[in-house]
Order: sequence, then structure tokens, then C-alpha cells
Amino acid sequence: MPNVRKIDATINPVTHMPSFVNVKRKVAGYARVSTDSDEQFTSYEAQVDYYTNYIKSRSDWQFVKVYTDAGISATNTKHREGFNTMIKDALAGKIDLIVTKSMSRFARNTVDSLVTVRKLKEKGVEVYFEKENIYTLDSKGELLITIMSSLAQEESRSISENVTWGQRKRFADGKVSMPYKCFLGYRRGEDGTPEVVPEEAEIVRRIYGMYLQGKAVGAIANQLTKENIPSPAGKSKWATSTVQSILTNEKYKGDALLQKTFTVDFLQKKIKKNEGEVPRYYVEQSHEAIIDPIEFELVQQEIARRTAIGKRYSGQSILSARIICGDCGGFYGQKVWHSTSKYKRNIWQCNEKFRGNQCSTPHYDEEEIKERFLKAYNILTGDKEALLEDCRIIQKVLTDTTDVDRKIDELSRESEIVSELMQKCIDENASVVQNQEDYNKRYAAYETKYDELDAKIRELKEKKEKQKRQYKEIDSFMLEIMEREEPLNIFDTKLWIATIDTVIVYRDGRLVFRFKTGAEIDA
Repeated sequence: MPNVRKIDATINPVTHMPSFVNVKRKVAGYARVSTDSDEQFTSYEAQVDYYTNYIKSRSDWQFVKVYTDAGISATNTKHREGFNTMIKDALAGKIDLIVTKSMSRFARNTVDSLVTVRKLKEKGVEVYFEKENIYTLDSKGELLITIMSSLAQEESRSISENVTWGQRKRFADGKVSMPYKCFLGYRRGEDGTPEVVPEEAEIVRRIYGMYLQGKAVGAIANQLTKENIPSPAGKSKWATSTVQSILTNEKYKGDALLQKTFTVDFLQKKIKKNEGEVPRYYVEQSHEAIIDPIEFELVQQEIARRTAIGKRYSGQSILSARIICGDCGGFYGQKVWHSTSKYKRNIWQCNEKFRGNQCSTPHYDEEEIKERFLKAYNILTGDKEALLEDCRIIQKVLTDTTDVDRKIDELSRESEIVSELMQKCIDENASVVQNQEDYNKRYAAYETKYDELDAKIRELKEKKEKQKRQYKEIDSFMLEIMEREEPLNIFDTKLWIATIDTVIVYRDGRLVFRFKTGAEIDA
């Protein structure tokens, strides 16, 4: 038989102190008075006096101090200076036991309470809730922590749902709010609605103006940084994303799209972009606009155009990536001739001319291109009413997406069937022994079919979106034309953007202007 010798425990599992030494526990009290009624104590001073005497009356306790917070709610522990100091001292080893009246006095926010109790427990610090007669380090304490965990989750859910309901109710009522501290151009007005800040609004208008003059987003950011203009967040350097955000935010035209994002998980507070999972609300003319709605729409069209062009867009001029070589299909770019002499000229020629392509298309001065545009525009608008009627017919065709919608529905139903067959194939393979080579072939065939259907659906949806964009382009085209008297003698940047699709240069010197209506004018 083995010789077994018992080694007695030397540490108290509850207090974490040596069991063979009679050491006094370092005890602190915590008192808080808020607007709530207090059955046991009638005043803040009474609580302090009570805990001081209560702790000192115990021979096995060593009084540390009574930590207090007066007139502060316990909903959140962040702003309770006395509470936070007490926890800091406890974690530093200055306190072994905290005595407080009840769980509600300690923290009404069960999340904060749970986190704090567990943090203290890890360091061997106990909390005694006098009203409930619970020590957090004994068996009742473990049950308490379990209950508190459940309460914390349900309380978080309830708070999150209430906040979400309140936000969505404000959205449904069309009430607009902005992150004013980092939102350029607006501040909160006396009535709670957005109010324009004149000096900041000028910066916003300048950003839109520079973009419509052909400048790239990065170039605008660099220019603002160079001029020491602070960003919306007060930083000295402008980020490209900040300029992009300003150019695409509908609030600058006086409208507001509400609930762009939503909280996915009330526990982790994860926020996701709203892609249709929850309702969105679009409020028109909700506040004073900084940017004219027509100008805002022109910028959105220009953003879409530059995105489609990609890196080929140079950002040098409003003419960039609109003039096309009739020989090779490449874009015309701006070049400087005789840059160091009195004969300096800015001309436009095919970018591919000296990259191996033998293009015979001519070069042009910018002024000549603009003059020819005016000529083409005046020819196009010779009969304005007939032109506008043609535009309305085009818009009517673009808004009719019945055929596209029908095809999308048909393909979606077929896609669902294939998806179900794929799942059935997986389930059968999991439950019945099969030849894996046959299974892989069958599954691969379903997968290929599903991908083909998905590609067709995406193509049709893109076609539908393209029609929407074209409708808006025609709308801008019509508005610009209706605002102007004919004939036009001065080049206008907004008119150029609103009306011109591309300009094709032919080797015989012809410039064919293709307008957004599809009409082509040889100037």
C-alpha cells in the first residue's frame, strides 16, 4: 500500500488569505445617493456614517475608507469618480472586501456590474451586498453572477430595441440629424434642424466646382491641404475618402437618406451598411441646400463616368476622357507645346499617337473644341420643343423595365431550384454511400449552372441600373437646355457635362459630337 500523507490547505478559498493566520480583511464601503428613494438612509452623510461605524465595529475587518458618489446615476459606471477610484484601489491590492447596500446601489446597469464583479473576483476581491446578504465569492455569488449574465443580455437587448425603435420612428417622421462636429457646412440650428454655416458652405461649393472643372478627387484633397484648410474633422490633411464623401452626400442638396446603416448584433454593436435588410427613408427638401440639386446630379453622373473609365481618366480638364480618336479609339489628352518659349500652346491630341499607333487624326486647341461644341449644340437645339419631346419619349422607354423585371424573376426562380438541387445533392452524399467521382461531377454541373444564372441576373440588374442612370442624364440634359436662351455663344462647363457623351475626332478634321440623347452632330 502506498504511504499517503495529507497536506492541509493554507489558503482560504473564499478570501484568498492564509488560513492559519488571523489577518484582518481590508474593507471599504461604497455609498451613493441619487434621485431614487432610500428606505434605510435618509441622506448622503447618513450612509457614510453608517458604513464607517459598521466596518469599524467588526474586529476581523480593517477599515480603509468609504468611497462615495453623490447625485450621480448608477446607470453607467464611466462617470462615477468615487466608484472608479474604489475599483482601481481594489485591483491594486488595497481592498479585500467592498460593502454596499444593494445591487441597485452598486450598479443598475447589469453589464457594468457583471464586468466589475468578475474583474474583482479574479483578484480575490469580494463584494458584499447587504440587502441581498450575498458575498460574491461564495456559492450564492456564483448563482448571482449567472443570473446577472442573463439579466445583462436581456437588458442590452431591451435597451437596443428601444433605441432602435426610437431612431426608426424619427426616420419615419423625416427628422434629420447630422454628426455636426465632423460635418462640413452645417451646424445644429436653434430649432434642432440643420443650419448652413456660410464660410464652410463656400468650401463645399468649391469642392463641387473643382470636380466639375475636371479635377480628380485626390487633386482636390491635395489642393485643400496645401491651402491649410482644415478638414471636417479638424485635421490639417484632407483624405481622398473625405472629399469623395462630400461629393456623394445627398444632404448637400437639401435631401436626406435616413438609416444608411443599422446595428446587426445588439451585443457586439456591429454596424452594417443597409443594403435593403431594413427600411430606408428618403426625405426631400428636409433642410436648406448648399449645392443646387441639378449640379449635385451632374456630379453623380460624372463620378459614375470616371469610375467606368478607371485609371484612364487624367483629371487635367473637363475635356478629359471625352474626346476619342477615330483611328485607334484612344482618348485625347492635353499636351503642352513649346513650354519654355513665348510660343507655348496647350493642345489636345491622341494619347496613343506616339505609343506605336500610327494615328492620323489631327490635334486641336482647347478653344477650337469648345467653339465647335457651341456650334453643334446650337444645331441640336434649333427646334427646342421637338428636342424636348424626343427626350420625354426616350425617358418613357427607359422607365419601362417590365421585360427586364420579368426575365430577372424567371432566372431567380430557376436559380432557387438549382440551389435546392445542390443542397439535396449534398444531403444525399452525407446520408448515403455514393461514388464520389459521380457526386463531384453532378455537384459541379449544378454549381456551373447556378453561376451562369447568377451572372445573367447580375447583368440584367446592371442593365436596369444603367437605364436609371440614363434617365437621370436625360433629365439633367433637359433642365440645362430649358434654362438657356438660344443661340449659345459662351462655353459653359455644366452644359458640357450635362449634354455631351463623347466627341469623335476623324482624320479629315471632323469633330462629331455625340449627345446624351444619342443624337450626333458633325460640327
